[in-house]
Amino acid sequence: MAHAPTWLTYGFLYLAAAVLAVPIARALGLGAIIGYLAAGIAIGPWGLALVSNVQDILHFAEFGVVLMLFLVGLELQPSRLWSLRRPIFGLGSAQVLGCAAVLFAAGWAVGLPWRVSLVGALGLALSSTAIALQVLAERNLLRTSSGQAAFSILLFQDVAAIPILALLPLLGGVAGTDGAGHAPGSVALEAFKTVAVVGAIVLGGRLLLRPVLRWIAKSKTPEIFTAASLLLVVGIAMLMVTVGLSMALGAFLAGVLLADSEYRRELETDIEPFKGLLLGLFFMAVGMTIDFGVLMRSPGLMALLLAGFLALKAVMIYGLARVARIPFQERPVFTLLLAQGGEFAFVVFQTAAGAQVFAPETASLLIGAVALSMLISPLLLVLLDRVLLRRYAELPQGSAAQEISEPQDAPVLIAGFGRYGQIVARVMLAQGIPATVLDHSVEMLEVAHTFGYRVHYGDATRLDLLRIAGAERARIFVVAVDDPQQSLKIVQLVRKHFPRLEIVARARDVTHWNALRDLGVTRVEREVFESSLASARTVLELMGLPEAEAQQVARRFREHNIALADRMYPHHKDRTKFIAVAREGRQQLVEQMAKERQERQAGAAEETAYPGYADVKLPTASPDGPPGAGPG
Repeated sequence: MAHAPTWLTYGFLYLAAAVLAVPIARALGLGAIIGYLAAGIAIGPWGLALVSNVQDILHFAEFGVVLMLFLVGLELQPSRLWSLRRPIFGLGSAQVLGCAAVLFAAGWAVGLPWRVSLVGALGLALSSTAIALQVLAERNLLRTSSGQAAFSILLFQDVAAIPILALLPLLGGVAGTDGAGHAPGSVALEAFKTVAVVGAIVLGGRLLLRPVLRWIAKSKTPEIFTAASLLLVVGIAMLMVTVGLSMALGAFLAGVLLADSEYRRELETDIEPFKGLLLGLFFMAVGMTIDFGVLMRSPGLMALLLAGFLALKAVMIYGLARVARIPFQERPVFTLLLAQGGEFAFVVFQTAAGAQVFAPETASLLIGAVALSMLISPLLLVLLDRVLLRRYAELPQGSAAQEISEPQDAPVLIAGFGRYGQIVARVMLAQGIPATVLDHSVEMLEVAHTFGYRVHYGDATRLDLLRIAGAERARIFVVAVDDPQQSLKIVQLVRKHFPRLEIVARARDVTHWNALRDLGVTRVEREVFESSLASARTVLELMGLPEAEAQQVARRFREHNIALADRMYPHHKDRTKFIAVAREGRQQLVEQMAKERQERQAGAAEETAYPGYADVKLPTASPDGPPGAGPG
């Protein structure tokens, strides 16, 4: 009987373990990361021993972190990244150097050799980029002050890992055996190669990537564009590894350079599924690397090491959060995410053992502590939510946070207190209708609280927060958040758990409008539709059209546009039919407007009412018009 290839067997094991463990972990409220870690432990050397080549799997799975940072870079325009330079080098260097100094002092105080203390401190000072960014994204915290600070620190850590790794051969017993590392000429050559590769990525991203992607897109072959997206990331990762730099840092840089590209969304869509699967595999590999043999031989030492470095880092990071004036509601999650160990620590300790800085047994102990910290941090996060949520859900009335003992009774809940939500809330306040505001921006909530609104801090995609805010007793839920994906998550949650709530939603565009309609939301307003119509009416008046006629034109356009959106909705998943209906509706509008214009001109005694307006030729619907042109 023929045996299945090894790669097929491993693929089956990984997928089966993930499919079983992750839904169970989510059902228990522990999150997907815990599920992946548990799956890795189950099939790893200390579980069922179904997988043995853990290090090879870990190296392969690290590409998930690379893809994640590429996608993060796509969300950061170069101007925005430049604006973060101070927190990156200020907060980042303060965190790494401060935590390393405290950990080094602790190791030195307990009698460890200074080399072991130094390398251990540098490795343990790093945090898990994969877990931290995943948690921040899941909680929609990346745009908050704590999210920006955490991202800046994590980015600096990726940069700091490079000199840390370069320092290890100098500290080890094999220093000098690597001739390429110490000769002045070799150092200069390596520096030149590094600058050349980074320069090539920057110049290539500016000058070559867009024309190449445009050429590939013209082939109209989706799978080739997907292949090109992966090729781009893999190629940059290879370039960075060639000169000894971080793959993740190179991918992030490439993402930033393409952040202004018209292909950004397509790249995100193509890479997202691969990122999710490889990140899951990465967390499973971390679970497999936990050496329970070391844990069983020295359980007390392992527990002391784990608790010690987590506590010391937490104290330093919490103090840094206070100095950086991060809102107190955001500090616990910020502290926990940065206090855990990171994936680069595995590389640092393995390299240190190879360079004879310390014994392999010490490396196993440190790697075990880091892996366990990554395992328990999601569990501690769940505990933080359940213990601190009721204290931090409501902003302080005065100087101290008040305990929320029971849900509130406001008939209107408003998720999101940005430009859109503020107008809705002000109208409610003017009419004496109580409204409760939910947002994860402390600054916005402080403004809302100042004006007398009942406010709750947190992410409206969390069921426990909705219950505390009074969703079970409210009548109307206004979804005013500006992120379409977060908006859809909130609607799904409300529909499932609070079906009697009437939902009024804000839509960014027609695509978002259609997605909300798919979820059964009928009271949807496009955020700039009415203001755009008002501006169009003003332009018509400035062109000489009487005010009454300008209002009539705008009103007719509004009625037609709303009716057209309803006609297009049943076909929004069929692109060809969708575009055909949009073009037909646009042509009908142009013809109807032209007919009404001619009727007005024929009935007018003279053209002086609005000179020149009758000569304006409006464009007709072209078969080559922009794809998806429709109701806006």
